Amino acid sequence: MLENSPQETPLAVPVSIPEKTVQSSDVYSSIQTINDAVKHHSGWIAPLKYELSKVIIGQDNLVERLLIGLLSGGHILLEGLPGLAKTLAVKTLAGAVQADFRRIQFTPDMLPADIIGTEIYNPQRTTFEVKQGPIFSTLILADEINRAPAKVQSALLEAMQEKQVTIGDQTFQLPELFLVLATQNPIEQEGTYPLPEAQIDRFMLKVVVGYPSQAEERKILDSFDHTDSNIQVTPVVRSEDILAARKVINSIYMDDKIKDYIVSLVYATREPQNFQLELKEYIETGASPRATINLKAVSRCLAFLAGRGYVTPDDVKATAIDVMRHRIRISYEAEAEGISSEDIIRKILDTVPVP
Repeated sequence: MLENSPQETPLAVPVSIPEKTVQSSDVYSSIQTINDAVKHHSGWIAPLKYELSKVIIGQDNLVERLLIGLLSGGHILLEGLPGLAKTLAVKTLAGAVQADFRRIQFTPDMLPADIIGTEIYNPQRTTFEVKQGPIFSTLILADEINRAPAKVQSALLEAMQEKQVTIGDQTFQLPELFLVLATQNPIEQEGTYPLPEAQIDRFMLKVVVGYPSQAEERKILDSFDHTDSNIQVTPVVRSEDILAARKVINSIYMDDKIKDYIVSLVYATREPQNFQLELKEYIETGASPRATINLKAVSRCLAFLAGRGYVTPDDVKATAIDVMRHRIRISYEAEAEGISSEDIIRKILDTVPVP
């Protein structure tokens, strides 16, 4: 089993910006400008959280990850046992956003055409016409995605990566805000199919949803004194607001040392011996470059949610597991010893020096 070494204490927030940068008045001024822009464009975050709290009790980590997906445009995979509010959380989020929303319930007998659409023959015009599927929406809830066969799951690949769908010889662009929020049951559950590696790598985050605390479950019990119809979720954010926030997030300051830290974390999953980590026998394949790109984007989103115009090492560490847990393929030795990809990531976080 892996032994956790003492975790290095992250430095205080101001230290994440080099001294020479702090002394530079022009850079300091630009960071202040970014802080002001973050404050201006994040005004809808609090109302959106309030709308979600009307329905979702607890699950703060889940709510935060859903907001990160909305802010970054990265697709999210939610995994958990039935009854943990995965579907409810996504539907509530969609109700609070002024955008098109479709729910796709995946089943073992689905066909790819049920998702992307197909060509239908029109006898009057003697031509084939395209009938678009439910994928042509802004927010997509792919419910129980791992209950459908691999060819159906793969039908989402082009849409998730290229934001386009090809039907016959025609290619159609999807909305700019297009976002897939998928749920799946643990693969050990009966009637589930593992997602193809190429597809699971397209998900920016894989969030494992756990049970609520005892106090939260009591609140859930009390909330059922009211019928669901009494809970009204009000749309509080427009697509334009989200797109504007994304532009601000792309400008959030990230120091070169933090960029190097991100690269080191990901590279340690491929060559752990370079960081004095004895993990090589437990890792079949390390995280892909998408992990590096996504970790940068997610860290900036977390800074945005905190009202900051700069990224700290804590932002990176807080999201590293959700970004990389599905991108590390563990070996048979790791499975035999009960070591998961999360255990490997925690060991890396404890070992790689924090800037």
